[in-house]
Amino acid sequence: MKRIALSTLSLALLGTAGVAHAQSSVTLYGLLDESIQYVNNATPHGGALWQMYGGNLQGNRWGMKGTEDLGGGLKAIFQLESGFDINTGRSNQGGRLFGRQAYVGMTHDAYGTLTAGRQYDPVVDMVQPLTGDNYFGSTFATPGDVDNNDNSSRTNSAIKYVSPLFAGFQFEGMYALGGVAGATGSGQTWGAAGTYATGPFSIAAGYLSMHNFNATTFRSGWSSTSDGTFDSNFPANAGINAAYATASRIGIASVAAQYVTGPWTGSLSYSNAQYYHDGSSLFNQTQKYEVGRVYLGYQLTPAALLGLGYAYTKGHGDASATYHQVSLGGDYSISKRTDFYLVGAWQHASGEQRDPTTGLLVSSTASIASYGNQSSTDNQVMVSLGIRHKF
Repeated sequence: MKRIALSTLSLALLGTAGVAHAQSSVTLYGLLDESIQYVNNATPHGGALWQMYGGNLQGNRWGMKGTEDLGGGLKAIFQLESGFDINTGRSNQGGRLFGRQAYVGMTHDAYGTLTAGRQYDPVVDMVQPLTGDNYFGSTFATPGDVDNNDNSSRTNSAIKYVSPLFAGFQFEGMYALGGVAGATGSGQTWGAAGTYATGPFSIAAGYLSMHNFNATTFRSGWSSTSDGTFDSNFPANAGINAAYATASRIGIASVAAQYVTGPWTGSLSYSNAQYYHDGSSLFNQTQKYEVGRVYLGYQLTPAALLGLGYAYTKGHGDASATYHQVSLGGDYSISKRTDFYLVGAWQHASGEQRDPTTGLLVSSTASIASYGNQSSTDNQVMVSLGIRHKF
């Protein structure tokens, strides 16, 4: 990351000349992740797909973040982060300029951090870092990202508090106002999570509740302060959970534990995601997804990391579908900022899933992680060879 010390003139241009004497800084940063990707069974007749794909290990981004020392241990902070498609240059997150993050707030070592704006939820902040997705990205995520393990959802108009660290324990809470007059709960999002770490052992748990806006008749889809877990950039994810975009709300409970010993890192995690129905939903029974994940990482050398992951996803309620996914990854750093990676996954689907177009129950088809490449069969293989550079 390139740090830029702001001069008095720079602060004046930012409208803060009156506090130019305070210690302040702005960091400009970014990340580029690009790969050649192979996916089988990617056409109705089983044809293969070869494509350039960006954002396997981490989403492509650029951003700015800064602090201003206000004295007495208190600091003002901000962050603006933009996501983009490296192959087209277009903005991600629905075309938003700063769709990944955009917030301002205050922080104090003794009292914690309070921020407001577009942000990640507490479960993403505290539980996701203990899973395989944190090390090898989307290829190790849940099918369709039904439990937001791959950070599909961000939250607008959110107020978030993060506590200081107390003897290894830290907690976080968030509330996003729906902004609907006379209907406080319409479109609201709230969540809470906590984490505890001692020596080589870490554990975290949390709950996220995302509410759809109220409707007088049938809803046409998902509209909330949160983006939801439907990965709108990839409509082919329809085969997993898009039939439930008219849910009244989504509730996700997650827990993860991690243990590090020598070069080995192991983790276990469990999620329960529920897509609730009401009179305005286009499905008649709450859909539930239970997800169990295992990750094992081995630091072969200081520069080389190997990873193995398994995810079991079971749907029940409105539709019963089962997904088994095995993921493999290797990452090799040639410098502090540049690395090469090879990641791949195999998935098998069984049971039935609801088709969002026809509304009928159909045989489940595979769709690895959150990529949205719907398979023509119940099996799918994906392999990505890529490079990542951070600045």
